[in-house]
Amino acid sequence: MTDLIETLRGIAGAAHVLTDGDLTAYEQDWRRRARGKSLAVVRPASTQEVAAVVKACVSAGASIVPQGGNTGLSVGSTPDDSGTQVVLSLQRMNAVRNFDAANLTVTVEAGCILQTLQEAAEKSGFLFPLSLAAEGSCTIGGNLATNAGGTQVVRYGNSRDLCLGLEVVTAQGEIWDGLSGLRKDNTGYDLRDLFVGSEGTLGIITAATMKLYPLPAAQLTAWAAVPSLNHAVTLLGLAHRHLGAGLTGFEVMGQFALSLVGKHMPQLRVPFLGLEGAPYCVLLENSDSESEAHARSQFERLLETAFEDGCVLDAVVAENLTQAHQLWHVRESIPLAQAEEGLNIKHDISIPVSSIPAFVAETDALLQREIPGVRLVNFGHLGDGNLHYNVQAPAEGDSKAFLRDEEDRVNSLVYDSVKQFKGSFSAEHGVGGLKVETLEEHKSPVALEMMRAIKKALDPTNCLNPGRVVRA
Repeated sequence: MTDLIETLRGIAGAAHVLTDGDLTAYEQDWRRRARGKSLAVVRPASTQEVAAVVKACVSAGASIVPQGGNTGLSVGSTPDDSGTQVVLSLQRMNAVRNFDAANLTVTVEAGCILQTLQEAAEKSGFLFPLSLAAEGSCTIGGNLATNAGGTQVVRYGNSRDLCLGLEVVTAQGEIWDGLSGLRKDNTGYDLRDLFVGSEGTLGIITAATMKLYPLPAAQLTAWAAVPSLNHAVTLLGLAHRHLGAGLTGFEVMGQFALSLVGKHMPQLRVPFLGLEGAPYCVLLENSDSESEAHARSQFERLLETAFEDGCVLDAVVAENLTQAHQLWHVRESIPLAQAEEGLNIKHDISIPVSSIPAFVAETDALLQREIPGVRLVNFGHLGDGNLHYNVQAPAEGDSKAFLRDEEDRVNSLVYDSVKQFKGSFSAEHGVGGLKVETLEEHKSPVALEMMRAIKKALDPTNCLNPGRVVRA
């Protein structure tokens, strides 16, 4: 493979073909569950360079692992340990190419950091609504490759819903320019939707045209304690009726999840922590196009109705942006607090919103019966039916031993329950390399055969991210 490395250096420049030194940032996944060894890490600066890299690798018989910010949670962008794969990092391709104010779109390169795009849009007077915990590190290409969701899906949808066009390098090293930005284009199969969510297995996203929205006149946040998940679902219905399209976020958090934040991050004030009779809290966001006064009056009417209906025990509305950020910071700190508590078994599932209370009640009871003392860290995006239903070892147990000995059984119990409630075992994190077998167990044979046919048609040599999502 020496000749390939020299070819890659000729394409991207010797300084951007990394073979020595500490490559942990590229070879280890975000959760440190997998560590591979690459032949080289290549950092091209243009779409043309990406195409040339793909052609060189295919010619040499080397497979390619596309990588954005390497913040994925399903081991989808980490090389294997063979030392023969090329990691293709898009981080140098980070430009905001074009704002089209009249079309309400922005075209960015795949390596653009999500937060950079958010800030550039705001500076130009627009809102780019995709928001998630890793926004300071994750990239637009990675967001699209995994169809990332986040906290505002209830109003704006997943990454797929925010994308109007793509530029993609195919498995043959050809460039498809689909960056039209059209909202209506009914000319055959939707190629864009093939590549969004494909996790780099069908092509390499190099740029995208994304939707923009007017900046809201006001954005208010409220935190409410509720008597049960059923009441949280009732509150969601009230929020839809009172706030309409202004409802941009609706998060649910179990008291145990919040107690971990209180325990490991005592500097954070967790509202209604341990409030008797309130096993869950809800975080709501209302974005208003009129004024802060109008937004606040909407919230007041919503909460007044919620108190009358008994679905809220107590609530607080942030008085300013600082308080709103503090409330969101508590919510976003749950995964970090859980990590401080010890290794755990994570699930990213989606269930029809109406079925979530029954799913949680039945699955909680099942897990506690099968593994006495197990602790359930339940939180997530109730507004769109996505729960991060995580399982922590018993309080006095060895978390490493728990993960080693119980992960397969816990996953089986949870995913079987998800299937029973007509849900999905992967809502927004993707399949990656972590859940390939789970996909084969829970997806229909017809769906799997179609997926394999698409993979074979677009990547006949299996050079793009092999072993991820679906086995060729």
